[in-house]
Amino acid sequence: MKRLKYKKGRKVQPNHFEYTGEHKDQPIEMQLFLYNSESYTETKNLNLEKVQVDELLASEDVKWLNVHGLHDGELIKKIVETIGVDSYIAGDILNVAKRTRMEELDNALFFSIKSILPEKEKANVRVEQISFLLKDNLLISFQEKRGDFFTHIRERIKTNTGLVCKKKNDFLLFLMLDAVMENFYITIEKYEDIIELLQIEAKVNESQDVLVRIEKCSEDLNYLKRSIIPLKDSLFNLKSMQDDDDFNGIDKSNYTFFSRLHQKSLELLDQVDYDINSLESASSFYFSAQSHRMNEIMKTLTIVSVVFIPLTFIVGVYGMNFENIPELKTPNGYFITLGVMFVLVLGMIYYFKRKKWF
Repeated sequence: MKRLKYKKGRKVQPNHFEYTGEHKDQPIEMQLFLYNSESYTETKNLNLEKVQVDELLASEDVKWLNVHGLHDGELIKKIVETIGVDSYIAGDILNVAKRTRMEELDNALFFSIKSILPEKEKANVRVEQISFLLKDNLLISFQEKRGDFFTHIRERIKTNTGLVCKKKNDFLLFLMLDAVMENFYITIEKYEDIIELLQIEAKVNESQDVLVRIEKCSEDLNYLKRSIIPLKDSLFNLKSMQDDDDFNGIDKSNYTFFSRLHQKSLELLDQVDYDINSLESASSFYFSAQSHRMNEIMKTLTIVSVVFIPLTFIVGVYGMNFENIPELKTPNGYFITLGVMFVLVLGMIYYFKRKKWF
């Protein structure tokens, strides 16, 4: 997993912001969805110049403006200013290295979230920042590149399925945040499969490659944890706005849905913590297994050494160059000495066996 580093948006001129992400070659596309409980309209390849913003905001229909591609900082800044939101929010949208956060503005709600999804072919994950602006009946979503995170939401709007067409854009925001959080579950599930294999390999594989993969997986899960914690805090602040009489962008009856998202974030944190502990257990078992193997080797070498120590002593005694060694003139001294040595070895092996030292 690539670690995100903070990068300050370069300001060539005052209020001029620059996109800090990697998808600078993505074409900018905008789609506008207008719907209510009875009708649905979709406008593709939207041109901001042709949009009558005042009429759009005054309409009772729910509006969803989806923007793909962020490399045109001036366009993003213009979209933000057009709906009457402070331009500094454009900098937060374009600087994708910032953490997940929620901010209550005077007349709008800003929410940015990291979308994390595993890649199909590589053992890695994709990280993308998605930002939302909620104002009146308008919801604007900013994505770094085209993705299929919200395809099922579009289908529900087109087919008038569920509650999405019966509620306002605050419920649409809930659905989109929920869709992004589902990617965390998919990512965690992928890593749990990897952890299961690592736990098995740690028990049977002596290669250090196992330990390297354990550490990499642990780093990725810690990154996931660092992504979920600010999300949890933001969702807690969002659901806490229920008692705030100054902000009416979210219907009182819909705060229950955001409470569910907060509960999901707690579940995600618990699961990531459990997986990190599982990796630590696998790492500890690997080191314990390595220590056990080393102890077995040292025990074998020690037993061999102990067996040969008395034999070396006997050989050393009778290898001395003194003339007065009575046993040297014994006719069967050689065979007697070999017999004593053989019996001594058998006795020591029997003793070690009884002690269950090997």
